[in-house]
Amino acid sequence: MVVKVTLRQFRYFITVADCASVSAAARQLSISQSAITAAILELEESIGVALFERGPRGMSLTAEGHRFLASARRVMAAVADATHAMRAEPLRLEGGLSIGVTPLVAGYYLSELLARFTRSFPAVEVAVSEDEPRYLEHLLINGEIDVAIMIASALVERQALASEILSRSRNRVWLPMNHPLASREDLTLAEVAESPVVVLAADRIDEMLRAIWSRHGLSPRRLLRTSSLEAVRSLVGAGMGVTVLPDFVYRPWSLEADRIEARPLRDELPSVDIGLVWRRGSPLSPVAREFIEAAREQSHARNRHAGP
Repeated sequence: MVVKVTLRQFRYFITVADCASVSAAARQLSISQSAITAAILELEESIGVALFERGPRGMSLTAEGHRFLASARRVMAAVADATHAMRAEPLRLEGGLSIGVTPLVAGYYLSELLARFTRSFPAVEVAVSEDEPRYLEHLLINGEIDVAIMIASALVERQALASEILSRSRNRVWLPMNHPLASREDLTLAEVAESPVVVLAADRIDEMLRAIWSRHGLSPRRLLRTSSLEAVRSLVGAGMGVTVLPDFVYRPWSLEADRIEARPLRDELPSVDIGLVWRRGSPLSPVAREFIEAAREQSHARNRHAGP
């Protein structure tokens, strides 16, 4: 059987996956909901699997949908690479590039970007350092690393560092499926604060949330403060408490996925922004500039919304 899929279907699928809603995707693409629905159904029929679960809360990816999303992003990135290669002769860069990355971001953003960059510039020697945000800021200011990928919305040394946002994640509450609040479509921070809270102490997530709790005049009981995201997932999945975390760390295919629900918050919370960070006022090397451009292109490829 010949499987026929189109780039248009891929674009629509990625947009719906990012928005978790056909109507929101239609607004972003400036096309009708029926056109998107038809394209998604055609795609599912062509590959023979259901990519989405349709429910009153919108569109959520199936396990197969999550795997297909990763492949679809790679396809669109490859198309962008090919288009870029046809527009101009690629640079033949040599030299070194030192990249810093925080532990939480390393597992969710680095691999695809690094693989794409090294394919384009195989002669560049890349070194990656993983460390906590405070120390990475120190390394950047001292010129010991060229650029870092980290939560740019939580920088301390803002006067000394320049940043560029690559992606934004909203905060949502995670709670066990049998929690009394799991039947609600959205929640308030005050409602969340009535349950024990598991705190993720990584990449300044705990500092940002502590400021949010304080701003709303809330003091939830802390069950555990841990640097392990897996410990947070396990405790929430076991019904021991709830947590508030950005969307980029929510992984529905994790071992605890069938025991955890995620709900939006009605309160206005700042987004958690992953970005590139480098030393302000310091000239970037050609290699560092190309890495930053590669990161921009990857970000655009993920967020680009093309018409029909």
